[in-house]
Order: sequence, then structure tokens, then C-alpha cells
Amino acid sequence: MSERLLRGQVGIGVVAAVLALAAPAAAGGFRPALPGYSYAFPRDHAAHPAFRTEWWYYTGHLATASGRAFGYQLTFFRVGTAPGLSLGVKASPWRSDGVLLAHFAVSDLDAAHFGTAERLQRGGVGLAGAGAAAYDVFVGGWRAWLEGGSHRLTARDARQAIDLTLTPRKPIVIHGRNGVSRKSDCPTCASHYYSLTRLETRGTLALGGENLPVTGTSWMDHEFGSNQLGRREAGWDWFSLQLSDGSELMLYQLRRTDGTPVPQSSGTWVPPVGPPRHLPLAAFDVRPTARWKSPTSGADYPMAWTLRVPGEDLSLTVTPSFERQEWQTPGSTGETYWEGSVKAAGTRGGKPVTAAGYVELTGYARRFAAPI
Repeated sequence: MSERLLRGQVGIGVVAAVLALAAPAAAGGFRPALPGYSYAFPRDHAAHPAFRTEWWYYTGHLATASGRAFGYQLTFFRVGTAPGLSLGVKASPWRSDGVLLAHFAVSDLDAAHFGTAERLQRGGVGLAGAGAAAYDVFVGGWRAWLEGGSHRLTARDARQAIDLTLTPRKPIVIHGRNGVSRKSDCPTCASHYYSLTRLETRGTLALGGENLPVTGTSWMDHEFGSNQLGRREAGWDWFSLQLSDGSELMLYQLRRTDGTPVPQSSGTWVPPVGPPRHLPLAAFDVRPTARWKSPTSGADYPMAWTLRVPGEDLSLTVTPSFERQEWQTPGSTGETYWEGSVKAAGTRGGKPVTAAGYVELTGYARRFAAPI
């Protein structure tokens, strides 16, 4: 690794070097995500270094007592570069079998302002890490860990900061079937994927010199695998929605390079009470109704949708809280994507419902190329 990477002063050239290292390693000993995986918690909140890629993903909506509204995203990515690198050799504080990346965003919903920050660090010498024995992932001073039964998040840059406690109010949801979430037709194009779909959230948000006490609701995803996307896949549209009736919905629709949906696209319906239900592609319909062209990247994104799940008698119109929530990440993944706060309204079982959530759109600026 270069001295720049060791110090964490990174740019797109370092990102390319990391991807080049990760690609051959995927064929050299990383474990694929296969059916039959047995989840155990709290163990599976922690890192899985046997797998090539992993991410812990938090989004949520927060409000002050006076009603100021915000969305936030904090994501940690682990990319393995050489499984077992430090096994059988003298330990060194500089030795590492991967790198850690992080994205942190705050959406000021009243001001329609989107603030982002990113980090990339090599593991080792206390710069970054992801514990395999207990959940504790950090990149510099940004950190997520377990404290009792709650998740704790801290992140700070020059413009914004969060210090939050997230307490689950519903059980863990396992996505997919038989322990795997399929992403393509190849046998190993899959991940192990679960969510905490409703986390009561309290803490502080610092923005513009103000330190604001906030409360709200968050969503947590954790996904790990070694070879997810197929060669003909360009990206995906992913939705997480928390409905006013106490239910939640996760959907992802993967796209081929010709724009058609990948048959393995799927989702999960989480009722207010009771077990979640797997949704194959045929069980839902997502149709864009508007588009937005980024003035920064030139990417042309869908930017409003009608969403139907006939088996749940659910029909929603989903719109962004505001349009300019695009990420450009030259200092970490090197990707351009849209990820932001959305709102929804419609009916379920003939009764009105509303929803808040997040949508992620990749592969619109160029084919998604990060190692997942």
C-alpha cells in the first residue's frame, strides 16, 4: 500500500488500487454467501472477515422539539484484500487484511440542503477497524457499536455531527430465502442480509454551529458476501420505507445494462406484528413517474415512483424530500450515486397511510463498479 493510503489521505488513485487488490483476492479464499447460513445475534452484528465485502448501513429521520426535520445516513464498508494475511506471521500493527470506508450525510429537510463527508482508512495502527468478536466498527473518529441492547453512532466533520442511541422496537428481519439474498443467476451472486427496520432514536445533531437535541426513527442494514453482482448488471434501485401503520417495506430492483430488471430482485414486507414475508420480483411493481438530471454529474435519475404490493393491498406514491441528494465519492468508493430521504403516501387495505424512508440509486452516472 502507498504511504498516502497508510495515512488515510486518499483519492481516486488509491481507490482504484484497492479495487485492483480486492478483485483477485475474491477468487483466492473468500467465502461465498450460500444457502443454509445460520444467523446468531449479537455475533452476526460483528464483522465477518471470511467474506470479501461487508457494510453496516444506518438511515433515519430526526426532529427537534420545535419541529425542525432532518434525514441522516451513516454507512461503514469493509473491503477485504487478502484473507488470512496476518496468519502465521509475526504480528505488526501495520498489518491489515482490508480497508474501511465510511459515508456520512445529513439532509436538512427544511432548508433542502445535503451535507456529505467520506473517509477511507487502512485497518491497523488504530486508524480503522471492525471487530469480529463483538460489534465495533470505526473509521477515524466515526464509530458504530453496541451498548447493551442499543446501537450507538458517532460521526463528526467540520460541518456536521451526530451522537445517537438507537433502540430496536421490532425483531431482526432476515431477507431472502434460506439465509441468502440473491442478486443474480450465478450460484454465488448473493449476500447474507438482515435489517432492524424500526429503531427508536435519541441524541444530538450538530449543524451550522448549533447542537440540537433530536428524536426520531432509524433503519439499520447489515450485509456481507463475496460476489454479489453479475457481469451484466449496471446498478440498482433500493427502497426502505417505514409506514405510519407500523409496517415496513424493503425492495431492491437490480438493473441489467439494457435497463431490464434482474429476475432475482426481491424485497421483504414486515407487518406491524408477526413474521416478515419474502417478496419475489413478481410480487411488487415499481414504476418511475418523474426524472431528475443532476447538474453536477449529468446522471439522469428516476425521482418519483408509484409502488404497488398487490398481496398486501398496498399502493404508494414515493417522492424525494428534495432532489439534490446525490453523492460523489472520489475519496472513498469512487462512485456517483443518489441516496436520500423520501416520503410516501397512499393506501393499505383501503385505508390511508404515509411513510418516510430512504432510496438508493446506483449505476446511473456509470455502471456500478465498486467491489460488492
